[in-house]
Amino acid sequence: MFARRLFVYFSLSLLFSQVTPGQSATPVPSLPGASTAVAAPTPAQPQITFNSVHVEGPYIALTFDDGPNATLTPKLLDLLAAHHFKATFFVVGQNAADHPEILRRAVREGHEIGNHSWSHPNLAKMSDEAVRHELQKTEDAIVAAIGKRPALLRPPYGSITANQKRWIHDEFGYRIIIWDVDPLDWKRPGPSVVTSRILKETRPGSIVLSHDIHPPTIEAMVATFNQLEAKGFKSVTVTDLLALAKPLPPKPSPSPRASTTPIPSPASVSTPPVTTSTPGG
Repeated sequence: MFARRLFVYFSLSLLFSQVTPGQSATPVPSLPGASTAVAAPTPAQPQITFNSVHVEGPYIALTFDDGPNATLTPKLLDLLAAHHFKATFFVVGQNAADHPEILRRAVREGHEIGNHSWSHPNLAKMSDEAVRHELQKTEDAIVAAIGKRPALLRPPYGSITANQKRWIHDEFGYRIIIWDVDPLDWKRPGPSVVTSRILKETRPGSIVLSHDIHPPTIEAMVATFNQLEAKGFKSVTVTDLLALAKPLPPKPSPSPRASTTPIPSPASVSTPPVTTSTPGG
């Protein structure tokens, strides 16, 4: 009897010794119908804000803020027509309400009208309700002039918060348009400086900022348009530029290259002289 008890005790000890600490001796069965599939990823949110885009071709978007101006904007429209350039005008609501005929002419000639607020305040420093009032009042003036809602917003000074971008896009459907070329023409540095800055910074896919309320800016556009055209650039509306956008191509990964340098024999190895590299060399 004692021998049987000893055998049972030994067998049980051997069984439990094979289970590691923290491990269950009995596997937990999965529940019937339980799914092990991984949840699908959340779709990426659409892009709201644009400074420039990647395009295949010489396309850019010329944009003009703060107008329309009674005398300067018509002169600019004449220049654009002569070069077959299309532009986007981000209008201040007060000026749009005063000169609806200029907006109508711009649209007839293939240009685009965007919202630039009613009175040009810093939106990032305003309450949501005050911003909503600025944008709605300007949209109403644009619709009254051309019978169509704008699809784009350029915040004055480019100043806008991330939260404002989201709710403005949700409520108004606007895409937020900034820029990547800024000649600082509002400082009136002189027409030649404005032209030089635009030509130096503009690349395919650029969104170029200027203002059609400053006489030197309109004067600068004569040479600017001539030289952009000579470089092969084609100006389209912002909406058309966004439609031309292509994904950035992936960067090629470097592939290992076999060395073609012969391996010297031990007898021919010598210590190379120490060399220094000059900056930029």
